[in-house]
Amino acid sequence: MKKYFFIASIFLAFMFPSVSFAENRPILSMEELTIQVMPEFAYHPNDQKKEHAPLLIGYQGSMVNNSDRPQKGQIEIPLPMGEKNFRIGYVADYSSDLRNAYEIEYAIDRDKGTVSWTTSEEIGPNERYKFVIEFYTDSLKVNKVKKTLAYQFKSFADIGLVNVTFTEPSKAKKIKLTPAPDENQNHGEAANTFSYLFQGIKAGEEKNFTLTYERSETKPTTELTNDKTSAEVKGNENKKSTNIAVAAFSGISVLSVAALTILIRNRRKWQ
Repeated sequence: MKKYFFIASIFLAFMFPSVSFAENRPILSMEELTIQVMPEFAYHPNDQKKEHAPLLIGYQGSMVNNSDRPQKGQIEIPLPMGEKNFRIGYVADYSSDLRNAYEIEYAIDRDKGTVSWTTSEEIGPNERYKFVIEFYTDSLKVNKVKKTLAYQFKSFADIGLVNVTFTEPSKAKKIKLTPAPDENQNHGEAANTFSYLFQGIKAGEEKNFTLTYERSETKPTTELTNDKTSAEVKGNENKKSTNIAVAAFSGISVLSVAALTILIRNRRKWQ
């Protein structure tokens, strides 16, 4: 059986068996991408020293199978691997009904700056395929209590809708985002999230943001949440506080709530 290799836009790739390209139409198009930028939110599971200010970024993607056949193959997504101390924390995709998330073994190509994996299930015609990636860098600039992040997203494909959301760390003060977010775009219920929505993003298009804030607290948000949870359930041995399901994308109506959750938990640590 022949195999064809198709590349959509710049780096987004998918390998299919027995696929026709008669109409030169992208078989798997990038419909939506939600980017969650979470400074001082959590450390990478493998971090031994916790003396730096961590940055966690989550990608939640939705693709559509434009062909008339079920497809299963390899997804390849570019990541900013040139950032200081870049590390992947978690890669998963979802079942077609969004009821199950499958943690995925993935491969890293440092030369190309991409992460790739094989889809857990077939993607039916006109069905959506959803995935999540979380990765960490040490891109925050620290000057005593003042923290600065210059964040840039360069689109790796034509994307119908891009949502960039910043989550402020617990106990942060004097928060400033440039450009200033449009209040009408902040769909999140939480008061500590700021969103930007962009439609019809083209491959290679760039979006730039600058975040500044002051924070003297050294513990990341998840540790503070753990401490609070432990205090509230003290004496209850059956209460598990080690696993935290953080709805990092909660309140954003772009994708379903089930598909907009990054799990920060004790899990297998991929290298």
